[in-house]
Amino acid sequence: MEKTAAPPGRPRRLPLWANPRLGLVVLLVLLVAFFSILRPAFLDTRLTLTPLQSDISVYLVVGLAQLSVLSLGHMNLAVGRMAATSAFAMGLTHDKLGAGLIVSLTVGLLVGALLGALAGLIISRTGVNSFVVTLAMDFALVGLITILYASATDGVAFPTMPAGMEALRFDTFADYCLGDICGPRIPLVVPIALVAALLVGLLFRWSRLGREILMTGSNARAAELSGIPTRTRVVQAHALSGLIAALAGFLLAANNGAFSAGIGDSFLLPSFLAPVLGGTLLVGGAVSVLGTVLGATLTQVIYKGLNLLQFQLDQLQLYIGLVLLAALSLDRARHVLAERRGAAP
Repeated sequence: MEKTAAPPGRPRRLPLWANPRLGLVVLLVLLVAFFSILRPAFLDTRLTLTPLQSDISVYLVVGLAQLSVLSLGHMNLAVGRMAATSAFAMGLTHDKLGAGLIVSLTVGLLVGALLGALAGLIISRTGVNSFVVTLAMDFALVGLITILYASATDGVAFPTMPAGMEALRFDTFADYCLGDICGPRIPLVVPIALVAALLVGLLFRWSRLGREILMTGSNARAAELSGIPTRTRVVQAHALSGLIAALAGFLLAANNGAFSAGIGDSFLLPSFLAPVLGGTLLVGGAVSVLGTVLGATLTQVIYKGLNLLQFQLDQLQLYIGLVLLAALSLDRARHVLAERRGAAP
């Protein structure tokens, strides 16, 4: 029998095997089984699973920060420094003003959003590529962070943390059990990351702002002709990226137990890995929050598994770099396949 052609103008969906989210789930299951066989300690709740959840939470939020500008086909190379600068603002607000957790966090989120908005404003007004603008901002913030910490703390970290940060670091929800089988304890930072993912997902799925950002990323000229204020959407997407990066800096500070100058140093590579592995297009116009959750989980499972297998730091970086290279190649192959089949990526 002949196959019926899809209606004209209506893109066909890719087959199930080409769905990157399904591939990530299968790969995750295989990796967990592989690491568990080689190192049974991988399934140890206290040693591995609970800390792993905290790490996944941080890098999920980092991935969401990068996803916000990837929606435009842009990138934010200053995501780690925005997190560090925002964390400094949180620490300074608490240390010098005696502010509590909520006020300090609010100040930090505002600083992150302003830094992102500044980058977006420069990009939208000058037309300079986001790579150049955010790279320049990254270098500028590196020097600024060093100066700020040297002047405010005479060191690399603030001596105290707001009340409640210690609980975020060590406390967990009660055990949950199914019969005689109990799962690992869930750190308090996990729901914060999940709420952030949910809000970002709702923004791009249901809100007018999110749809217009995606339309701008898909075809800026067509979006402008449709009446969308594309310059404003660029600024807003970058502001969102900065705000979420600030949240990632806060979560890492909670995990580490200090607002320090080193926050964000390891953010750049995972910020791309999580969304790209999950199916977010580098060319803009399409994002996947669920895929970013899976991508962040996969990345941290690899980190934790290789660490338990006693790989050295340089070896870890090598393998993670290879994962990113493979992810970028698969992303491009998937995009080409979608174009040839006239399907939605």
